[in-house]
Amino acid sequence: MFPTEASLSGVEPLMQKIHSEIRRVDAGILAAVRQQSNSGTKAKEDLAAATRAVEELMYKIREIKTKAEQSETMVQEICRDIKKLDFAKKHITTTITALHRLTMLVSAVEQLQVMASKRQYKEAAAQLEAVNQLCNHFEAYRDIPKITELREKFKNIKQILKSHVFSDFSSLGTGKETEETNLLQQLSEACLVVDALEPSVREELVNNFCSRELTSYEQIFEGAELAKLDKTERRYAWIKRRMRTNEEIWKIFPPSWHVPYRLCIQFCKKTRKQLEGILDYLKDKPDVGTLLLALQRTLEFEDELEEKFGGASRSREIGQDIEEIGKAENNSQNVSDIRKKYEKKLAAHQGSATEEKNGNKDLTVPGAGFNFRGIISSCFEPHLIVYVELEEKTLMENLEKLVQEETWDIEEGSQNNVLNSSMQLFLIIKRSLKRCSALTKSQTLFNLFKVFQKILKAYATKLFARLPKGGTGIVAAATGMDGQIKTSDRDERVICYIVNSAEYCHKTSEELAESVSKLIDPQLADAVDMSDVQDEFSAVITKALVTLVLGLETKFDAEMAAMTRVPWGSLEAVGDQSEYVNGINMILTSSIPVLGSLLSPVYFQFFLDKLASSLGPRFYANIFKCRHISETGAQQMLLDTQAVKTILLDIPSLGRQTASAASYSKFVTREMSKAEALLKVILSPVDSVADTYRALLPEGTPMEFQRILELKGLKKADQQSILDDFNKHGPGITQPAAIVPAVAPPATPAISPAMTASTAVGFIASREDVLTRAAALGRGAATTGFKRFLALTEAAKDRKDGPFRKLFNT
Repeated sequence: MFPTEASLSGVEPLMQKIHSEIRRVDAGILAAVRQQSNSGTKAKEDLAAATRAVEELMYKIREIKTKAEQSETMVQEICRDIKKLDFAKKHITTTITALHRLTMLVSAVEQLQVMASKRQYKEAAAQLEAVNQLCNHFEAYRDIPKITELREKFKNIKQILKSHVFSDFSSLGTGKETEETNLLQQLSEACLVVDALEPSVREELVNNFCSRELTSYEQIFEGAELAKLDKTERRYAWIKRRMRTNEEIWKIFPPSWHVPYRLCIQFCKKTRKQLEGILDYLKDKPDVGTLLLALQRTLEFEDELEEKFGGASRSREIGQDIEEIGKAENNSQNVSDIRKKYEKKLAAHQGSATEEKNGNKDLTVPGAGFNFRGIISSCFEPHLIVYVELEEKTLMENLEKLVQEETWDIEEGSQNNVLNSSMQLFLIIKRSLKRCSALTKSQTLFNLFKVFQKILKAYATKLFARLPKGGTGIVAAATGMDGQIKTSDRDERVICYIVNSAEYCHKTSEELAESVSKLIDPQLADAVDMSDVQDEFSAVITKALVTLVLGLETKFDAEMAAMTRVPWGSLEAVGDQSEYVNGINMILTSSIPVLGSLLSPVYFQFFLDKLASSLGPRFYANIFKCRHISETGAQQMLLDTQAVKTILLDIPSLGRQTASAASYSKFVTREMSKAEALLKVILSPVDSVADTYRALLPEGTPMEFQRILELKGLKKADQQSILDDFNKHGPGITQPAAIVPAVAPPATPAISPAMTASTAVGFIASREDVLTRAAALGRGAATTGFKRFLALTEAAKDRKDGPFRKLFNT
């Protein structure tokens, strides 16, 4: 505002202006304070006025409340007499209604008494309903003498009606219904009276009628002539004829009574009791044919009753479940068919669960839960042991016949490579299961299932016995030939067929158990188990695959012997792979493709693992059987080892099954690397053989190391000093960075140029360049041995061809 000295002349006017603004603001503040003071006074006056208004309002409310109470008292005084009149009117109306109903009840009881005496059932039925309703109105007055008298009179009338009805129904079935034309009409009207009476009257009448109808049945079939098992069918013919003859007559009964249904239940119970007596009377075992025929006819009769009175049949579904046993799933099956199949099973499961929830049902009503199946036939169950014995005998005979007729070969074009006897055996078992499930689904079916287990175990024993056996007896044990099994090409195919058949039986046995558990009674389903049988077939599979491996091992005996006969100590040069390697290759080339085509991938892999675990250690041990191995011989044997390893690694592709070849290849490489390591130890110089042995074979033993020294051709005197040094340092490497033999030896850092040969000897475990260079053939650190090894290396490199050059390049 005052940037220069000249501008200071404007200070005075500015000060005046500021003082004027201050006076104006002070005046505004004063006016605001005065206004606020006036507003506070007015607010106090308004609050006081509001308080007075509230007090006036409370006074008026109290005054209104007082006037309301006075008005209520006045209304009550005015209506007091009117309320008395209302109660009086209500009581008079109730009394008039009660008297009117009492008059009606007295009149109705008198009319009902007349109707009962005249047997006017139709009118009496309607009158009974009316009297029952009137009596319900007087339930609260039952202690009044007049009401008690009427109720007692009504009770006597009902008793009279009951006796009349029972008397009239006693003539039903005596022939009077044909003589008296109006008898059926009268009995039909009497049923109306029974329905109007208590439910117990209807139950008693129906039971009496059924008992009277079945009296002649009991008399006829308790006689000596018809009380026999072979006359069972005539019993069912009698009741069916009786129901057919009286069908028109029995129409007098209301449909809600279900008289034929109740009659059939009583008939079944009486028949069961008589059949139990007949079966118990048979001291000797009953004739199987007669027993099964009687049971079959009984089951047919029960099915007819179940169908007639609202039951459902599952026989078709059961048949389909049995037919599916042993059948492989069709990959081309329609998706909709599979969906329908499982939807059907789900619906059946839900239906059975619903039935279990609604367990409390009236069994006197058809279709309400009463099951006719088993009501008679279950009495045969304890006597069906003879049937199970017959089935067992038949199955055993069929099994022997199937095994005798088995060719142990597969027809051309067969896809599953399973023996015919296996499939035929399960066809026979399925037929037996069908026969039994059509007769019973209780203990007898479980006993037959045990027979199936016995038959399948016997078949597993037959398969086991067919496997080629090794040498037996004292001579075989003494010569070590008891573990050798000679197998031809046909024997190998038969073993594969036995493996496939045992696998088929293992799987189908489980399907058989599932089908039986669906058919059998629920309380026995948990005991249906085929695990023991499956274990038997698993044992057959394992034994067969081991036999297959032992058979191949026996074929290798000649080649292993030929390997020991090679003059390894006098070989002059390294050549192509030896003849015994070619022999091993020929054996595998002739056998493996056939085995790969016949065995499933799982069992072929098991066979390969067993073969690798057998051949690898055997080849390793066979090296020690050689008398003497020179440096050239060790080189040739190392070449042969590589060739055998390659042959073994090619087995999965040779068998056209490479799905799980990775684990097998790793296993073979590990086992054969031990043999390679052994030969590299033999190739190493004498003064470093102990260190090389500890480096490549850390798990070796002093005895094995001594044998290596013998293979190198060292004399006893020379061996002793090396053995003493070996035993002094221990069989394994004790340095922190121990070298563990692997498929490919790990790379090691290069040795310093300043390091001398003697220093290298002390640094054998320090991963020097010597170990890296010696990884292909052997490991040594002495100056002389190392020079010799380098000379061999250069000689191999100079040759443009030859197996050793190829080996070195690997």
